[in-house]
Amino acid sequence: MLALTAVLLALVIGLHDLVPNRWGNLGSLVATFLPWLVVAVPLLVLAAALRRSAIAALLALAPLAAWVGVFGPQLLPAEPAAYDLTVVQHNVADDNHDVGGAVESLLAEDPDIVALEEVTSEHLRHYEAALGPRFEHHATQGTVGLWSRHPIAESTRVDIRPSGIGASWDRCLRAVVRTPEGDVTVYVAHLPSVRLGTRGLAASSRNRSAELLAERIAEDPAPRVLLAGDLNGNLRDPGLEPVTEQVSREEHGFRLTFPSALPVVQLDHVLARGAEVTDLRVLPRSGSDHRPVVARVSLRGVSGR
Repeated sequence: MLALTAVLLALVIGLHDLVPNRWGNLGSLVATFLPWLVVAVPLLVLAAALRRSAIAALLALAPLAAWVGVFGPQLLPAEPAAYDLTVVQHNVADDNHDVGGAVESLLAEDPDIVALEEVTSEHLRHYEAALGPRFEHHATQGTVGLWSRHPIAESTRVDIRPSGIGASWDRCLRAVVRTPEGDVTVYVAHLPSVRLGTRGLAASSRNRSAELLAERIAEDPAPRVLLAGDLNGNLRDPGLEPVTEQVSREEHGFRLTFPSALPVVQLDHVLARGAEVTDLRVLPRSGSDHRPVVARVSLRGVSGR
């Protein structure tokens, strides 16, 4: 039984891409906790030792080998690279009343662009007042906002509202930022939350919203696109595959952002098309249930419109 458990766990880790995203979004559930499946290895080794089974002990290492095969490449250190923009992305939480503290932690990174989610109408004026001295240009739409050092040429609402959600739900904007290296089209998005229940992972609204966002980005003729947002999933989640087929980044290490007290999954991302996210780091807690991230973005090699 120990040997069989070890082999099945190794197969799940190594072949996670083949796990179907049905039966309670099983594929998304596996992707969410995939990095943590390695903690089963010492338990299997201990159980094999108690059983005095050399075969079980040897096979207990199979999940570890599979885990290294999947995650080993992203554990390699990233080479330092030049960048043109510093982008801070943060779900500030609608119940976070420490606006000043949250903004202070973001400004410490000296960003060119700040993308925020869960900016309520109650707190919007406080964020405008706190960020205004550093950012001359900003745009908001519903509960998402974008602040920029560079001019914002245009800003429009993007409808990514899945069916069954009220008309007041407004969580995505598209803006064109005019940088010294050329125009960059920036999407700020907050996809619906997912919930773990007795029937698995409730993610149908998130998945549909991801499809709508991906369709809009695919239709966008802009040569440089950035997506900053709380996508409520990691980049291996098959529910986000429509988005990650359009915008992406190289993963290095584990950039865990949620929950902020003890992060176990990365929900917050900066992704690009026609540009490159050369580095992404997680910042300290800010009073939100998410941790902010800061990304370095290179625009070189692709001309703007």
